[in-house]
Amino acid sequence: MKLSHHILTLFVLALCSIVNVHAQNKTVYQFEIHEEIGPAMSRLTESAIKEAEEKKVDYILIDMNTYGGLVLDGDNIRTALLKTKIPTIVFVRNNAASAGALIAIACDSIYMTPGSTIGAASVVNGEGELMPEKYQSYMRKKMRATAEETGRNPLIAEGMTDENLVIDSIKEKGEIVTFSTKEAIKYGYCNGEVEKPEDILPKLKGGNYKIVKHESSFSEGLILWLVNPAVSGVLLLLIFGGIYFEFKAPGALLPIALSFVAASLYFAPLYLEGLAANWEILIFVAGIILILLEIFVIPGFGVAGISGIVLTISALTLALVRNIDFDFSFVPKGSVSTAFLTVSVAMAIPLVFIIAFGQKLFKSNRFKNMSAMAEMKSSHGYTVRDKAIEKLIGQTGTAITNLRPSGKIEINGELYDSIADGSFIITGAAVKVITVRSTYLVVSAV
Repeated sequence: MKLSHHILTLFVLALCSIVNVHAQNKTVYQFEIHEEIGPAMSRLTESAIKEAEEKKVDYILIDMNTYGGLVLDGDNIRTALLKTKIPTIVFVRNNAASAGALIAIACDSIYMTPGSTIGAASVVNGEGELMPEKYQSYMRKKMRATAEETGRNPLIAEGMTDENLVIDSIKEKGEIVTFSTKEAIKYGYCNGEVEKPEDILPKLKGGNYKIVKHESSFSEGLILWLVNPAVSGVLLLLIFGGIYFEFKAPGALLPIALSFVAASLYFAPLYLEGLAANWEILIFVAGIILILLEIFVIPGFGVAGISGIVLTISALTLALVRNIDFDFSFVPKGSVSTAFLTVSVAMAIPLVFIIAFGQKLFKSNRFKNMSAMAEMKSSHGYTVRDKAIEKLIGQTGTAITNLRPSGKIEINGELYDSIADGSFIITGAAVKVITVRSTYLVVSAV
């Protein structure tokens, strides 16, 4: 009897120990939304929820203080929160406005500090002006659907967007719903007033919770570093500097390679942040291709080079502007001109540097090692003329292209670069070789 009593006691103690260990391991996974709602916050939320699910935490807690941001990214965050099976909590530190209100309503529980506000979810542009009805309608339905999903009054959620909606004892026509902490508690949009996130833990079922904070990955930190205006400015200098130096010493390759690397580092984080669109990157690539054609293929400096520079500057400028594809509705006034000025200054600095120090730099031993500096003189036996084409003087052929004045002709089944001597020669006309100039045949119409 005593033996069975001891065994039962040990079993109960072991069971209590297991339960206690489990209780001590209850975890609340916390991350912050303290910035404008945009691609960075959308990516952070996705990463945090994924890690929380992998760790099998008990709750996800968002520490929020935001005036809102992009509707698209707010909706992405809202969707991610509604999809996760882990209970979600938002701690409104001060503000949950606009897209921030949409995200807060998507959480299972809302706690607010004294003096905080939630609401004012109308869609506005960069100047704070209300956007057209199609934008408002979209946001209204998102707010309503979210409130229905999390068990809150959907009419109030619509009232945070629709100024024409009338809600008895809550809002009149022409107003937008924005709740203080106490009002939010009264109307079911806040579960309680707390001073800090830790004050929420005793209110959770089961007790003995601990907070584990999300730590940004190396890639997230690198992206934030690259989008820093100072770093972006240096990358712009390297982009234009590389292009300038390649113009000065065609074939050096190192400057244009450095420019390509700098462009990749410039566009990559902006693309991930939602600033640089696919078509803007394609414009930049097209501009660089035209510049390279001007350097290595087309003699002189003309339409290709100018067009390449225009496309390159345009792409770099637009990448700094928060447009949505070809929609510039949300772009604040002056943003485009500010971005253009930033790019123009970055373009001018290498030019000033080359004018001021170019001669000394290009004559330095280090630069000479990067490019072919030897002078090929005719007295040393160098020539650009092919002796064989001199035998074509006096022969006749056919213009394969229009010569205005340059083009191509055919003689005995071979094609030659030619220049018309005098008037324009049309395709198909018979021509005669008068002389040879460098590597070109000078021809006249027969």
